[in-house]
Amino acid sequence: MPDVGEGLTEAEILKWFVQPGDTVTDGQVVCEVETAKAAVELPIPFDGVVHELRFAEGTTVDVGQVIISVRTGADDADPAPVAAAAEAAPAAAEAEPAARQPVLVGYGVSTASTKRRPRKAAPQAVAAAAPAPAVPAPAAPVVAVSNGSGSNGYGGHGQQGAGRPLAKPPVRKLAKDLGIDLAAIVPTGDGGVVTREDVHAAASAALAPQPAAPAAAVVAPAAQAAPAAAAVSAPDARETRIPVKGVRKVTAQAMVSSAFTAPHVTEFVTLDVTRTMKLVQELKDDPDMAGLRINPLLLVAKAVLIAVRRNPDVNASWDEAAQEIVLKHYVNLGIAAATPRGLIVPNIKDAHAKTLAELSQGLSDLVATAREGKTSPADMQGGTLTITNVGVFGVDTGTPILNPGESAILAVGAIKLQPWVHKGKVKARQVTTLALSFDHRLIDGELGSRFLADIAAVLEHPKRLVTWS
Repeated sequence: MPDVGEGLTEAEILKWFVQPGDTVTDGQVVCEVETAKAAVELPIPFDGVVHELRFAEGTTVDVGQVIISVRTGADDADPAPVAAAAEAAPAAAEAEPAARQPVLVGYGVSTASTKRRPRKAAPQAVAAAAPAPAVPAPAAPVVAVSNGSGSNGYGGHGQQGAGRPLAKPPVRKLAKDLGIDLAAIVPTGDGGVVTREDVHAAASAALAPQPAAPAAAVVAPAAQAAPAAAAVSAPDARETRIPVKGVRKVTAQAMVSSAFTAPHVTEFVTLDVTRTMKLVQELKDDPDMAGLRINPLLLVAKAVLIAVRRNPDVNASWDEAAQEIVLKHYVNLGIAAATPRGLIVPNIKDAHAKTLAELSQGLSDLVATAREGKTSPADMQGGTLTITNVGVFGVDTGTPILNPGESAILAVGAIKLQPWVHKGKVKARQVTTLALSFDHRLIDGELGSRFLADIAAVLEHPKRLVTWS
């Protein structure tokens, strides 16, 4: 399982596209995995025949674990698996930094400084998880790469070193969270490595009234692997339990963190958007906008960008460590999107510099990618402000929670015909309500009110899209 960056330590295998016995080629996508950020397709960096799928669909796997092996030889000799590229990533060694080679996302394996003596050619299977240059396969699984200083691939030292237990970073974190001393665990992994199962077994033993033996680590082919955790309920059950993982899990954690870290303030304004709705129709009929997706959200986004230009201090973030406010001179405009895997907030990079047509194309690409579940982690990084369109569900408004690290989020309510006083007479007009939540550490009441009022002013009189630009 490759290191996809952003501090993520695990991913769920969503779907295998190959089975044992299938022929694969370098660069062929073999599976789709879901991290806490997005779904990602993993290509194989070898030519050969699939020997074994180590985990079933729906299984959550730590970064660095081998998930598939491929036989690269011509005969049926027993394969000699090589550890995944991610397992060797920390092996760069303290003695001499080595250049890192890009893999699927972020950076992967580093080149070891030592050289191995040549081996006789032999049929072999190569276990892999991310694109990486093919390397000679040793006769046993590689769990550490020596660099002459006693360092190993798990950040610790070998048996002849200082005696620090061997374990991958995700396993070390798990042990720390559970309060388990790795030194007290009898490792069952290859090469004396402490596995996740060892840590869970130790935790269970600590809670049980009688001692419990550590569970042995078992790596099974996909055909024999246990089914993944899923919604559990009997036909006549009164309750259903759904495991919280992936995007939904990280969204929940982010919302709790945001709600109890940033002091939220929410303000509302109800406005007449009849003129904006007429402009939407005119733009749809404009030959210069042919083929582009034109809708009210596009003009709301443009109104937000104009309001940011008039109130640049709203576009900021809070640096807790440095105790500084960081003003952003760019706008990465986030659009909250509901997907089958949960709520995600990809953003349009440098939206402030885009024309209306470019902004329309950016919104279309963002929505299409999100619906397909192909939004990349990079697309969700670095947002500064967010828009959430609750009106598509017929909802009038809400009090949105900030996307972590951002200064404000605008909720756009449903646009409905309502009685409205227009030019001294009560008429049926297109009316909506906007709700702006903002971080009160960054934006005081006056600034937040002016920002929201400017958005409303543009949508009430869309000629300001020109006069205020």
